[in-house]
This record gives sequence, C-alpha cells and structure tokens, in this order.
Amino acid sequence: MKETKRLVTPHLPPLLRFGDGADVKTTADMARRRAELWKLACDTFIGTQPASIPRLVEARTLSEKRHGDGSLRRSVSLTFDTRKGAAFDIEVWTPGGRGPFPVFMMVPYGWWSESALARGYVVCIYPGADGCDSSDILQEAYPQCTWSRLHRRAWLGSRALDYVLTLPEVDEDRVCMAGHSRNGKQTLIAASFDERIKAVVSSSSGTPGAVPYRYASRQAFMESPAGWPNNWFVDALKSYVGREDQLPTDGHVWFGLIAPRPCLIATAYNDGCESTLAVERAYLAGREVYRLLDRPEALRIRWRPGQHHGTEDEDRAMVEGYFDWFDLWFGRGRHDIADFPETFIHRFDWESWRKSLSRKDVTPPPASGDAGTRIQWALGQAPEKVEWDGRYTFLTDAESKMMTHDRWAVEGTARIPVSFGEGVRGNLYHNTGCRQPVPAVIWLHPYSYHSGYNEGYGVERTTVYHRLAHAGYAVLCFDQCGFGLRLLEGRDFYEQYPKWSRLGRMVHDVHSAVDFLVDGKGKAKRALPAIRKDRVCVLGYALGGMAGLYAAALDERIAGVASFAGFTPLRTNTDDRPTGGNRRWWELHALQPLLGLYQGREREIPCDFDDVLSLIAPRPCLVVAPKRDRFADHGEVVACVERAKAAWSDAGRPGKLVLEAPDDISRFQTAQQDRFLEWIRAACG
Repeated sequence: MKETKRLVTPHLPPLLRFGDGADVKTTADMARRRAELWKLACDTFIGTQPASIPRLVEARTLSEKRHGDGSLRRSVSLTFDTRKGAAFDIEVWTPGGRGPFPVFMMVPYGWWSESALARGYVVCIYPGADGCDSSDILQEAYPQCTWSRLHRRAWLGSRALDYVLTLPEVDEDRVCMAGHSRNGKQTLIAASFDERIKAVVSSSSGTPGAVPYRYASRQAFMESPAGWPNNWFVDALKSYVGREDQLPTDGHVWFGLIAPRPCLIATAYNDGCESTLAVERAYLAGREVYRLLDRPEALRIRWRPGQHHGTEDEDRAMVEGYFDWFDLWFGRGRHDIADFPETFIHRFDWESWRKSLSRKDVTPPPASGDAGTRIQWALGQAPEKVEWDGRYTFLTDAESKMMTHDRWAVEGTARIPVSFGEGVRGNLYHNTGCRQPVPAVIWLHPYSYHSGYNEGYGVERTTVYHRLAHAGYAVLCFDQCGFGLRLLEGRDFYEQYPKWSRLGRMVHDVHSAVDFLVDGKGKAKRALPAIRKDRVCVLGYALGGMAGLYAAALDERIAGVASFAGFTPLRTNTDDRPTGGNRRWWELHALQPLLGLYQGREREIPCDFDDVLSLIAPRPCLVVAPKRDRFADHGEVVACVERAKAAWSDAGRPGKLVLEAPDDISRFQTAQQDRFLEWIRAACG
C-alpha cells in the first residue's frame, strides 16, 4: 500500500489504521496490518533480525542433577547452523511428576525461576541479561542485521525455545514469558515476533516498552529517546528527543503485535520508570486491537503500590500474581478474569461530569467583568471546606526514600518534612550554613505522575531543589494533586469535588504553601530556617509553570514567578494543533473540565493567559518559551506575552516581565536551573 504523508500528532498513531489511511476492520486486515507494525517497530526501535531461523545442530548436556523436590535441573549447550557456529548455554529445569508441563522462559533474574518451578512450570533460563549476555555471538553470526541489543537478546531466547519445544515433557501450547524493567522490554519484543509465546507479562518495562514516549519523556521527568544505554535500541531513535510526536509508532506497537495473546502490563503507582498516564494510554490503544480480535479481556493492567522495586515480600507477591495470570490462561488453578479487573487511574468521563452540573454551574461571569473573577470561574468552584481530618502529618523516611528525594543531595543542604493546608505533605530544603533570613522558592513539578516533585531521568549533577537550597534559598516542595504520593487523590477528585477542578486545587495548595511560609500555618518536623516573608517566589515547569502563573495572578503575596514551558494560549489552542488542543487539559489530564464547554469555539473562552499574566504585574515574572516545545504554539505564546506587557508598562515597571525564547525543546535541566538562579537573584534578591 502507498504510504500517505503522516501528520504530526500528540496522540498515539492508530494501530487499526493502515499506512495509507484505510481502517483495519477484520481479522484478515489485522494480519496485514501486523506486518506493517512489525516494520515500524524494527525501523523505529529495534532494527532488523535474520530473515530465516538457523537449524539447531547440537544440544549437548553439560550437567544434570535431580533435586530433593523431584525437579531435574540441566545445563545444556546449544549450537546453531550459523556463520561461526553460534553457541550458547541454557538452563532447563523440569518439575517432578508427569508432564506435559507449561514452559516459562526467562533470563537469569533472581528467584523468579524458583517460583515458576514450584508452580509446575518447565523453566528455561537463557543468557540474555546484564551480567549474563551471549547475544553478541548473534552480531558476529549475522553482521548484516541492524538489530539492537535488546532485540538480539529476545531472538536468543527464541532460539532457546527452539530446543525446549523438542522436549517430550513440555506443552508447546502453553509457553509464557515475563521480564522486569529492561527485561520487560525484551519480553515484549520477543512475543512480538515469536507467536509460540502464548502469554506475556511486561513488568515495569518503561519506555519504549509499555510506556509511549508521547506521554513520558522530559516533560514528565522521564526517560527520553536518548535516555537509554546506547545499544538497547537503534541509534536513529535518539533524533526524536523533544519531537516524540513525530515518531512513526510508539510503545503501544507491541500490544498490536502480541494481540490477541494474553498480555499483562504490570506497573507501580510510583515506578520511577513508568508514568501511570502513559501506561494507561498505551493500554487503551492496545485494547482496540484486542476488541477487534474478540479477546478484550486478554489485555490488562495490574497496578501495585510502591516503586520500581519493592521489598522482598512485595516482589514475591508481585511475581506470584504473574503466575496467577499465566495459570488463568493455561487453565490451571482456580483463577478467574475477575481477579484481574480493568481499572483506570486517569480516564475521565467528561460527559458524565457535565451532566452532574447545573446551568448555573457552567455559566461564566460577564466578559466585561473583572479578570480575576473570570479566572476563578475557569478554575471551578472551590468548596466552602476542603475535606481534611485536621491533622498535620509528615512524609515518612520510607516514603522519601521510595521517592528518592535525597538521591541527588548536595553537601550542606538539609531536608525538613513539613505539612500545611488541608493535609498537604512535603519537604523544605535549605542550606544549613545560612545564618540570615533567606528568600523562599515554591517548586512546582511537571506532568510527573509517578514521581511527583522529584526529578527522575535526565538529572544533570543535582535536582533543582537541592541546587537552590545550596544557593541560599529555602525551597518548599510537594506533590501536586494527582501526582506522586497523591496520585489516587487525582483519580477520585471529581467524585468528591465535581464543581471544582484539579488545577484549582493545585492553585489552592500553592496559596496554602504561601500561608505556611509567610504566616506559619502548618507544621514542620524540625525548626525551620528564618524566611524572608516578602521574598516568596514560585518556580514551575510545564504543568507547574501553568499552576504557578495562576497562583501568582491570584495571590499578591507571591513576590515573583518563573514559568518554564508553562502554557500555550487557550483561545488559539484548537484540536488541529500539534499540541493536542485544550482537550489535553480538560480531558487527557482532567485539569480544567470547564474548558470542554468551549470545544470547537475556543475563541469564546472567558479568560486566557494574557489575563493571567496581567494580574501578576508589576511583580517580576519570567516566561521561558522554548521554540521547539511541542506542547505550545511558540508564536502564540510570544503574542500573548506581548499583549500582557501593557500591564507592566502601565505600572512603570516594563522590564519586570521577561520573555525568553531559547532554541530548545521543553526540558528542565541544569541550563534551565542556571537561568532561574540568574533571574531570581536579579529580580527578587
């Protein structure tokens, strides 16, 4: 089929649409589409593999031992008919008793093999992991292939399966594979090209495993297309940093290739490698293929509390759940699909939300009225009282360790757990050597659902809060509503506050943070440094940059605000823009549902960012709008700031609104920290 010109889109490329634009409607169509998807996956992520499978020349048993549990454990050397006769060793463990047994394929990884054996699986352990990797022999055997290391490892596992399926004690119709982290990526790759693998678990596989770059990368403090070891994926992938919307496919492609075979996506709420939003979007895209193939229940997400790695007990329970999944599909045990319910964290039913409101609730104030009133309306109706038990509690050491709050600490800085507002828990960082009252900075994080205020991938030497603390600022950090340790608060928000908005709650929490710093409303676990109450500033990136502008517009106690890649104007942000339009805010992130009322008539939105900016005048305001920010229309941002400049000029302080437009992508790393430090020293002291 002739390939049509592909439009740049922030959404995942449809799995059920051919390259020429035709829809995939039947099972036969999907078979043809799968060939297209495989080529896209190879070209974009993993490179090419051999066109044919080599013959197994020899399988030589190196050792064999019967254990007390009745299992037989063998080491076997396999040799294949390739250039230079590629050979590698595997382990095959067979349970006691009579077969045929299901097969579990895995790389050397802790005690997973023991769990599989205890559950009655033949275990094949092949050398395709860090510290035990024979995949380089394939590079020597097939120099013409462009495959990446993870692709070679997956193909090595497939060759190990060639041998395992010759054993009389195995059931060739019940072969499964699971892997964690980079091995989870490898598992998805292997199952994508080897249909003998009948069931899969992808555990915390990150990008571009179960996590698409479009919803991850730098704006979520996550791994970018250049953020992995050089040989995991093809070099061409690196060129997509900051322009992930131009990728011809994304992490969801694996589900299109694996369908309709059972596939469990497993991740943790605060997994440093995975954005829960990104995982959910990939799942929804993959589910369309499973539905077409009449097996929608065979794709599921299993959420778990915690981080990438849990405690030993948590990890063992996690793995047992994986074998429950395999047993379910292999007809073993007492498990039912009800044990794996379809659950969501981020899916927002805007239509149902709209029906819950009255005409009065959705009627905006007059366009001629006060800008602050219109902005408050757009943020929703705050309740008379935010639900809270009245107790100030602190982040525990275990929670801060899990969220790696101290991972990039700087000598001379200290962290003090604090609590303020309606149960908001955070940390204040400061330089222990400062003896005079210090200015304060409220740090507002981006779309980092998994990590909250902590910076994950892409850290260059130190995180912003340690950096600013070392420079002599008191830095107040906390997870915003629906992020980090408050992730599930966002899931349930509109059930509790249908007339408010999550962005409104975020702005409310910034005001509470100012109450804490200026008026002492809240508690600290230890004595705080003396703070200059007239020098409380806000720094935000992406989502934080937007929330910070709203907060500064509505709270005159904020002495200055810096917004990095924080917004694109609302009235011009239509669905046809590469940004994703305002739908990104009222539906995808469910931040401002009232914006959905203006879908298709954005020009009628009651307020825009020039109104927000104007209310900040004449206080210092830094707007950093990277020219290659894929989430903003750069020209419209510049025009918006130009319109707002009149407010500073009228107040006699035209130089206090600063717009900078670096030739850069949306990111917040060392260079951006440097710029903020320069600005705050000059503008706010």
